[in-house]
Amino acid sequence: MGAQRIIDSSTIGRALDRQAAWLDERLDGHRMVTLMALMNGGMYPTIELGRRLHRPFLMDHLHATRYRGRTEGDELSWGRWPNVVDGTIVLVDDIFDEGWTMKAVCERLLKDGAEHVLTVALTVKMHDRGLPRDWVDHAAIEVPDRYVFGCGMDWHGYWRQLDEVWAV
Repeated sequence: MGAQRIIDSSTIGRALDRQAAWLDERLDGHRMVTLMALMNGGMYPTIELGRRLHRPFLMDHLHATRYRGRTEGDELSWGRWPNVVDGTIVLVDDIFDEGWTMKAVCERLLKDGAEHVLTVALTVKMHDRGLPRDWVDHAAIEVPDRYVFGCGMDWHGYWRQLDEVWAV
């Protein structure tokens, strides 16, 4: 695999700092907040954002995917689903690519009783496929329209733990 580092760990850290500051401001006045990791990729940015927030919150996770180990999306498959509590859910994912999974998850969370859903992604892939790039409430950093991995994103299931973003 010929890979190239495209975003270093200090740039990722600063982007997460800015995203957490945005969330702290946006969540001011919200009484019950749950950080909800969209698994598997959302695990890394959820933990990193949680470490940076200056407020109490619950943490949970759910699983919905269109990829199932492949590099292209297919029909949405639902995995673990949480007991949705009244309040604000911050849905966290590693990348906003086309956006269809995040949109479907948001709709289901609201249907199941969430008062508000804020969507955040560590990265947003820059292209014109799928939902508009500004559909997600906040993306910490832009990545090119390449196959990227690290910071929760994977290469065939591997390398999610990297604290940098790499591209094939």
